[in-house]
Amino acid sequence: MAVMNVNPTRMELTRLKTRLKTATRGHKLLKDKLDEMMKQFLDIVRENRALRVKVENALTDAYRRFTVAAAVMSPEMLEQSLLCPKQAVSLEMSFTNVMSVDVPKYSIKLKNDEPSEIFPYGFAATSGELDAAISELNAALELMLRLAEAEKSAQLLASEIEKTRRRVNALEYVMIPQMQETIRYIVMKLDENERGNLSRLMKVKDMMVEEQMEKARARAEALRAQA
Repeated sequence: MAVMNVNPTRMELTRLKTRLKTATRGHKLLKDKLDEMMKQFLDIVRENRALRVKVENALTDAYRRFTVAAAVMSPEMLEQSLLCPKQAVSLEMSFTNVMSVDVPKYSIKLKNDEPSEIFPYGFAATSGELDAAISELNAALELMLRLAEAEKSAQLLASEIEKTRRRVNALEYVMIPQMQETIRYIVMKLDENERGNLSRLMKVKDMMVEEQMEKARARAEALRAQA
């Protein structure tokens, strides 16, 4: 791992240790967030799978009933029966926060709450299979909205999971090891400088002792010469 381009000083060492502590704490928080998002994502995927099966079954059944109704009714009568719908539906969207991700929530607002308003025709000249097909399509609408919510939530969570995983990997395999290696390098350099300073101090001390001894010998010789 490459060492960061820094001056090997005690101030830089203190700063790097603070950064390392912050990065380690951030890595743990991001890792916990990633684990929880994966759990939420898998729950949504399982819900999505179950909803898709329900929607496909509901639409298949509705299509089958439409096929039967088309077989017993004339094309003109079938088209005329469905030409002018009485019910109107508007889609409303809100957001809910899941692990810092805003996922959509869909709801429908009906023009009229009367259940019979979904049938835009009289019952006298139409097939009961057409009534059943429209009823099943109406029931499938709520399932399709929930399926749309689950698929969009899974898509948004998958994108956020990928971003978080990249941040976790960058901290775990690049930034934190690089800071640890740089801290070891600075500590080694400081220890080396300290040993060098200690050696120089010992040499200076030896020189001072030698100088004192020379002076003492010179005084002793001077005293002997006077005597």
